[in-house]
Amino acid sequence: MAEELSTKWETPLTSEQNPHIKRGRYSHLTQTDKDVLSRIVEGRACTSGKELADANIDWLRIYRGTSPLLLKPKSTWEVSKILGYCHNRNLAVVPQGGNTSLAGGSVPMFDEVIISLKLMDKIISFNNLSGALVCEAGCTLQSLMDFLDAEGYTMPYRIGPKDTCQIGGNMSTNCGGMHVVRYGSRHAAILGLEVVLADGSILDLVTTMKKDNTGYHLKHLFLGAEGTLGIITKVSLECPVKSPSQHMLFIGVPSFQDVLKIFKKAKYDLGEILSAFEVFDETVMKLINKNLKLPNPLSGESPYYMIIATAGSNRRHDDEKMNAFLSQLEKEGAIQNGFKESRAEAMKHLWSYRERIAVALKREGICYKYDITLPHEKFFDVITELRGVLHPNSPCVVGYGHLAEGDIHLNVIMPQLDKEIQEKVEGFLYPWIQNLRGSISSEHGLGIQRRDEIVYSKSPKGVEVMRKVKLTFDPKGILNPYKVLPSWMDSELTQRNLSKL
Repeated sequence: MAEELSTKWETPLTSEQNPHIKRGRYSHLTQTDKDVLSRIVEGRACTSGKELADANIDWLRIYRGTSPLLLKPKSTWEVSKILGYCHNRNLAVVPQGGNTSLAGGSVPMFDEVIISLKLMDKIISFNNLSGALVCEAGCTLQSLMDFLDAEGYTMPYRIGPKDTCQIGGNMSTNCGGMHVVRYGSRHAAILGLEVVLADGSILDLVTTMKKDNTGYHLKHLFLGAEGTLGIITKVSLECPVKSPSQHMLFIGVPSFQDVLKIFKKAKYDLGEILSAFEVFDETVMKLINKNLKLPNPLSGESPYYMIIATAGSNRRHDDEKMNAFLSQLEKEGAIQNGFKESRAEAMKHLWSYRERIAVALKREGICYKYDITLPHEKFFDVITELRGVLHPNSPCVVGYGHLAEGDIHLNVIMPQLDKEIQEKVEGFLYPWIQNLRGSISSEHGLGIQRRDEIVYSKSPKGVEVMRKVKLTFDPKGILNPYKVLPSWMDSELTQRNLSKL
């Protein structure tokens, strides 16, 4: 996902796409403000050029802001000074990691000051007995994976844009990735955080201890908050030992009913070594072939493709398990074709089919992404039904994702931005999800895109509690405004904002 891709369209300003969202009554950045903030970061400020333009636009090139200032702090102290000044001056800010958000959560809505954590990329400590890793928020996932690999450990999750996404952003969006079935969500791995609050004060919750039952678990509030409650500057997490025995199955499956049968069987037969269970449809495979020039690794086409990965400690035992599992699937006719792989480089290549799907889809056109959680048996029904709703408009509708958690990445691909089609998609999709008691965001967050749709997954009382939490941590509403909480709350934040001036 780090790949730079040329596009055939000019992204309109987010404010133009969403005229119902009005700029809050924040102060406008003056030259004096720029001078003061630039001095804090000692020349690591950007007020023009490509770097600032890139920071104003999201990876999907759907959302674009007009921030006149990008700041690149190197320490928690500098973040603290920046927020302290912005809080006093009533300046809105947006924290930014690798800017790989797929819901518009990491770019400005209007002219918010961008605070990039990219230069805060130090590994602070690692305990090779407990597996506790402490690092700064700007460390990329790939850099941490490389470091841990050399120590005989591994990261407890894996996501596509690993070479550019940053650990602070990963925590802020609580993205799950491909190994949740084995290691659990971010909440399972997190040991502690350091967070700079809206007024510039530093909340030190860093610990390397796994057990701590002293009061409220405040660290969990910041996971999934998308920078609206504070800016994460340090992360402490528990990392598992790297499994010496890793295997992968790449298989083609004739029907979704067979996919479900295989999933159930994998939980029983592979049990303790099951690490990942990924699925995508035939349209996705064709776009991978077309836009990434990666040929189908199987001898024939199938309606569905699956990657099943295992991680264990006994190679012979695990190899026998995988061979028996594959043989049984072939005997039962549950798969059309497939193979097992255990060579490290070959598995890395096969993972690229899954990890680079987002790049393949983006090269096809504008991609509206919907990251949703559904009951397993309804996993691909949403695609069939949505294709029927959109006919005869006939945009490309595809899906892929983490079946083990019921997390499907639904994509609607069009040659250009089309607000009418987007509204038609969402008018069908969100009530459909709510009826199944699913989630409108599995791991991508709400950002700008889904903030007003939170009511489809949270009760009115739940949203009200979130509002109170936001007002407690950020009473002026300067932290990543226009994200997560619904737009009707903006006016209240603005009024409280004015009362503090």
